[in-house]
Amino acid sequence: MSKKKPQQSSNTIARNKKARHEYFLEDKFEAGVSLQGWEIKSIRAGKVNISDSYVIIKNGEAYLLGAEIQPLNQASSHVYCEPDRSRKLLLKRRELDKLIGASEREGYSIVATTIYWKGPWAKLEIFLAQGKKSHDKRDTIKERDWQRQKARIMKHSVR
Repeated sequence: MSKKKPQQSSNTIARNKKARHEYFLEDKFEAGVSLQGWEIKSIRAGKVNISDSYVIIKNGEAYLLGAEIQPLNQASSHVYCEPDRSRKLLLKRRELDKLIGASEREGYSIVATTIYWKGPWAKLEIFLAQGKKSHDKRDTIKERDWQRQKARIMKHSVR
């Protein structure tokens, strides 16, 4: 008998599923996040929401806005916990320059899609994204439905 490997839990903490529906995701970047102690504890407990989050560039630095990290009930009373504060993103200069140049173009924005663990550090997956128009969203939905229907037809035709 072979030994069973212990199941590894997923490193993903939270996802922004709405981003794939709202944007054409183009370039992917991995950024570290500058967090306080209570935020790390809350993230470990899974009390994070990045569904409406986005990245802005201010004074040559990237900041995450709209991410909500709820403080734990056991949080220290001498520290003021602000769930909606802006958090600095840690990127290499070359990546930051690329984001600055691209975000200044018309119709492009920087969207956070996933927050996950990489070793002991919380990392944020961000994309350079272009907004979809409503007809693009409808086309995406039609294509997805057609793929589902095609798979269903192929499954039944094999029998």
